[in-house]
Amino acid sequence: MSAIEARLAELGISLPEPAAPVANYVPFVQTGNLVFISGQVSLGPDGLVKGRLGEDMDLAAGQAAARLCGINLIAQLKSACSGDLSRLQRVVKLGGFVSVKPGFVEIPQVINGCSDLMVEAFGDKGRHARSAVSCPELPLGAAVEVDGIFEIA
Repeated sequence: MSAIEARLAELGISLPEPAAPVANYVPFVQTGNLVFISGQVSLGPDGLVKGRLGEDMDLAAGQAAARLCGINLIAQLKSACSGDLSRLQRVVKLGGFVSVKPGFVEIPQVINGCSDLMVEAFGDKGRHARSAVSCPELPLGAAVEVDGIFEIA
């Protein structure tokens, strides 16, 4: 077990099987030492977390949904690394999308649910650049979606 997997276990995180694409795209693309992971929605053990922040979800629920996106990103990363998460060199950038009711402005705080997980799991390698934007709807009614760029060895 790698140090990263041991850390995930300490955090109580069991990685799911990477989700299959729901349209005409691939889950990740590697070019050189960068892995671009397609957007991962707020899918957890109890199914897809749906909703709109400021309407039927509060900030804490949004952060939990973003954390699920982060877990799904790590699952895809593990697949991209042929099962060896110790190949991770750095989380380069995350792009977060949050389904919101007009007037909800705490989008960055929602995406912190994913960003905080990256730092908890990977330490300094988890610190990253980021964007966080709102939208009226996300695919399948998901509350949050996050994509990512990762550097691997």
